[in-house]
Amino acid sequence: MQLTAKVAGAILILDQVTKYAVVHVMELDRKAAIDVFPPWLNFRMAWNQGVNFGLLSHESEIVRWGLIVLALAISGWVWIWVRREPHSVPVHASAGLLIGGAIGNIVDRIFYGAVADFINMSLPSWNNPYSFNIADIAIFAGAAGLVLLTGKEEAPRKGRTGNSR
Repeated sequence: MQLTAKVAGAILILDQVTKYAVVHVMELDRKAAIDVFPPWLNFRMAWNQGVNFGLLSHESEIVRWGLIVLALAISGWVWIWVRREPHSVPVHASAGLLIGGAIGNIVDRIFYGAVADFINMSLPSWNNPYSFNIADIAIFAGAAGLVLLTGKEEAPRKGRTGNSR
């Protein structure tokens, strides 16, 4: 569980530091757009009140707090689930990614009223209209890791004491 907590903490810090730097220090909230390495990497300010790609986006306080409660419930469930059964290191790391990312977006919803998305990646012939953040990357990677890696672990054998002959 220490690994899960350390990964979650590292993602939360990385997410919040990058958001603060880009939104407040680089003033993306005022400029709305900063070309970093166009068209491949740009910063485009997007205040996401919903979930991925703005789904369930609504200015209602009920939706905002409902999404906070939902993210807390999912994070809590993942934490308890990982803690109850033995899992591999990659599964613990995946759980930490998901939990840290979810908490990062919860912090945004509490302080900003919406999630601060700013990373935009496009191609020379395609302008991506969507932005995301470090927390979104961590949530996606963590969820993918949990789906792909859980169940691939060797089940502990009963009756073994750890001594081999």
